[in-house]
Amino acid sequence: MHHITVYCGASHGRRPAHRQAAAEFGSALAEAGLGLVYGGASTGLMGAVADAALAGGGTVTGVIPEDLVRHEVAHQGLNRLEVVHGMHERKARMVELGDAFVAMPGGFGTADEIFEVLTWAQLGLHGKPCALLDTDGFFQPLLAFLRHAADEGFVHRRYLDNIIVSDSPREILSSFAGHRALPHLFAGV
Repeated sequence: MHHITVYCGASHGRRPAHRQAAAEFGSALAEAGLGLVYGGASTGLMGAVADAALAGGGTVTGVIPEDLVRHEVAHQGLNRLEVVHGMHERKARMVELGDAFVAMPGGFGTADEIFEVLTWAQLGLHGKPCALLDTDGFFQPLLAFLRHAADEGFVHRRYLDNIIVSDSPREILSSFAGHRALPHLFAGV
């Protein structure tokens, strides 16, 4: 494992704990010698995780669509900033570069990105670990929805149980070592 793709908000949100957790995660990546791949912004949680990784001597790669370079204020201090044509290319490139995926607090974009990699894992398109950094219980309502979807027969419980959930950046990183890819949804069908 060399690079961790992080999905998170381009804003800070309302709780200082979210920004602090993003910075802790960036520091933990650098300390572990793992590179950060993220959305390329200098603002919000994106900027916090990138700045902390850089301050710790880590390698940071940003991937940002050309339409968002000005809007999200592209980070100019990264080891590498890839400017791509659109969101689909951004998401595909971030998946390609990452050996594992972590969602931190964020909005529609963060949810879109983590759900895509969770879906791809279920379909067997990758076997990489997926995690939620659950700062201050941010993801508990989402997890309640997913448990409901599983109870209703729309999500297989084994895929839900395979999502790493923790409020500790270091615990998430250590969980990656023991991760086992599940057989895809249609294996043996």
